[in-house]
Amino acid sequence: MAVTFWAFLSQVMSPDSPCRETVRKVQAWHATRRLPVPSTSTGAYCQARSRLPLKSLHNIQAHSAAELQRGVRSEQLWLGRHVKVVDGTGVSMPDTPENQAVWPQSRNQTNGCGFPTAKLVGCFCLASGALLDLAEGNKHIHESRLFRKQYGLFNEGDVALTDRGFCSYLSVAELQFKGVDTVMRIHKSRPTDFRKGKRLGPKDRLITWTKPIRRPKHISESEWQAIPETLTLRMLHIQIDVPGFRTESIVIVTTLTDPIAYPAEELAKLYLRRWSVELFFRDIKITLGMDVLRCRTPEMVRKEIALHVIAYNLIRGLMQQAAALYDVDITRLSFKGSVDTLRQWTDTFNASHSQPREQRRLFNQLLQIIAEDTVPYRPERSEPRVRKRRPKNYRLMTWPRHQNAPGESS
Repeated sequence: MAVTFWAFLSQVMSPDSPCRETVRKVQAWHATRRLPVPSTSTGAYCQARSRLPLKSLHNIQAHSAAELQRGVRSEQLWLGRHVKVVDGTGVSMPDTPENQAVWPQSRNQTNGCGFPTAKLVGCFCLASGALLDLAEGNKHIHESRLFRKQYGLFNEGDVALTDRGFCSYLSVAELQFKGVDTVMRIHKSRPTDFRKGKRLGPKDRLITWTKPIRRPKHISESEWQAIPETLTLRMLHIQIDVPGFRTESIVIVTTLTDPIAYPAEELAKLYLRRWSVELFFRDIKITLGMDVLRCRTPEMVRKEIALHVIAYNLIRGLMQQAAALYDVDITRLSFKGSVDTLRQWTDTFNASHSQPREQRRLFNQLLQIIAEDTVPYRPERSEPRVRKRRPKNYRLMTWPRHQNAPGESS
């Protein structure tokens, strides 16, 4: 079971690695230790992967996140508070009937021409970048309902940082009941009249929200009755003058209503750090290849997602150790560089498996290399989302390959 787990983890950390290559890696590992070499067939490996308990993978995932949380230093906190940032994303997977049944494709796609898409909501530790949890659903489930499943990740005194898609009366009230403060971009359906409410400063007001009349279908009557009738919040206008941002100004609401303890400038800086979650998702989806999954059944897709989370947190753990040991700001370390370094050093570690002292020396050398690989400091850099290299000019699939398109003869 342990060999299967590490083989699966190795495969996840090498996005272009097929099962055959992973089996070859396991065979080489056994050969160097003079153990019986497993079969060349990939069938046994695939069957072994299917026997990995999903619950055990989730336990490993939670443990890796908890270890990263423990490594957060006091100077990394925001005004002495732990901040957890939440955002949503999506991943696709092979077009199989089993996957389509759980994660159906968009209605505007022809059957056989699209891919199942899972909706994910990630909760990250802002200081360490640890992925605490991924709540999974399909296109019929709103992200706010997936976010509600993650309330247990927040401790009293934490701050929840989100975009406007998660900004609702219910989420603010329920988190506040747990002793969790929120900093959210205001939802576009909410009025932003700065002439109302109590003035705290320029474009900084205390406002009152009233409880909605209708109870959401996904919560019980008793839960709804426990929600307060009004909420006193702080509404703040933030002006963004950094080139490259898509908006010039935003409005946030927060339960941090004390303007002395939580100055407007600090709240503005905190919300701008919400962009970090986009980089976290880029690391796990693009660098580790979770954007397009490869497993063909829902059970294995969920295991593949869990392994990606574990791999991501393990890399973050290496970065955290390197940053602490060599006194480097962890936000300046390259995730992609850390992954590349670990991949190249794996064979070196395997070659010294019988020499513990040598392995410790190599590991410290690995941390030093990671700490030295800092990304350039580029304040106010403009990075528009455009592509320079043109894709191949092939037609898009509008009809399944095994069927003739309308108007074509067989």
